[in-house]
Amino acid sequence: MPDQIQAKIYSLSDFLQKSTEWRSSNDTFVFTNGVFDIIHRGHIDYLNKASLLADRMILGVNSDASVKRLNKGDDRPLINENDRAYLLAALGFIDAVIIFDDDTPLNIIESIKPDVLVKGGDYDPNALKGDPKYIVGSDLVKKEGGKVDVIPFLPGYSTSEIVNKIRNFTK
Repeated sequence: MPDQIQAKIYSLSDFLQKSTEWRSSNDTFVFTNGVFDIIHRGHIDYLNKASLLADRMILGVNSDASVKRLNKGDDRPLINENDRAYLLAALGFIDAVIIFDDDTPLNIIESIKPDVLVKGGDYDPNALKGDPKYIVGSDLVKKEGGKVDVIPFLPGYSTSEIVNKIRNFTK
């Protein structure tokens, strides 16, 4: 029997083939992305709320090399890209996971043209390019008639806080 979780992890080209099938059924897509290094309740809350905004939830996950370029710390990511993608694909409300190696998910956004683009509370759907709160691809999604949304963080949940607690515990 095929692995139902692994089957939800796609390369971008394989996803584009699958998306044609979904689009022919008039399914709408919501897209978001992130590192999701240590998956916690804040991630689950955010992803669940995002999934309610369209028929299909598509998730971009930064590759290990991409995470290194984000300067999240020398020891990050703690969990490798394949394991992060697998854990996220196990969530029933996520329909597809795409690991990307670029610095931003712009190539995925340009390719799949999501109906809804979502980011977390530290972004602003009205920010312009160059602003740290700018949502990559938001101008494209809006131009195509889509929606850009921000979901507030669940207070008290952060991967960095968890990493710091572990570091302090092991000292």
